[in-house]
Amino acid sequence: MHSFSRLRIVAAAVSIATMQGAVAASGQQLSSAEVVRQIDAAVKARVDGIAGYTVNEHYAVFRNKDQSHPVAEMTVKTDYRQDTGKSYTILSQTGSDLIRSVVLNAILDNEKQLNLPGTREGSWITSANYDMKLKTNATEQVGGRDCLVLSLSPRRKAPFLIEGTLWVDAKNYSIVQLQGSSSKSPSVFTGPTKMMRQYRDVNGFSEATHARAVSNSFLFGETVVTIDYADYQMRLVPGK
Repeated sequence: MHSFSRLRIVAAAVSIATMQGAVAASGQQLSSAEVVRQIDAAVKARVDGIAGYTVNEHYAVFRNKDQSHPVAEMTVKTDYRQDTGKSYTILSQTGSDLIRSVVLNAILDNEKQLNLPGTREGSWITSANYDMKLKTNATEQVGGRDCLVLSLSPRRKAPFLIEGTLWVDAKNYSIVQLQGSSSKSPSVFTGPTKMMRQYRDVNGFSEATHARAVSNSFLFGETVVTIDYADYQMRLVPGK
């Protein structure tokens, strides 16, 4: 083949690749907005579709970088009802009374408040609460699931809103993993809390399976709280 012909073929290939790159870039911008719409739809479907559920939650508190021996533990049965929010029944508890009172009871009380009707909307992972954008390398596998990866930036500062990263299922846009730091410290005595939460599909809806929070305070130093969720019993809205 003549060198001139080869050059034309190379030039054409470069041109096509450039055009494909431009289309891909444009497509990514469009798909980013579409992904956010789909995430909003998945969250709404979950909210509208679940009448209630019960789940056993095991809390463990670790201190002084000791990840093997919890200083306090508590297992509770959580009852969520769409019309009233969450309530808790303590099944077992061990360890420091002070830590259970200051840390674990405070977490449960906070969860009750966050899940009250009229309040819970402010903590949802939706475009109303977050600016969400697809990352450059926007796909990863998490727990064997193909996921889209988005950056999360809260639209306001609050201890329960996360600055970080969100992974959603590439097929149904349900939440798979959340990781980051609280956008506001829970008190003047602590820094931002680092958080991670993992989810799985339960009866077609995304539910938490494991969570971890790390905080530092003047009183307690570094404190790590883990939560494991088991034995979901779902009550779905008829027809959902």
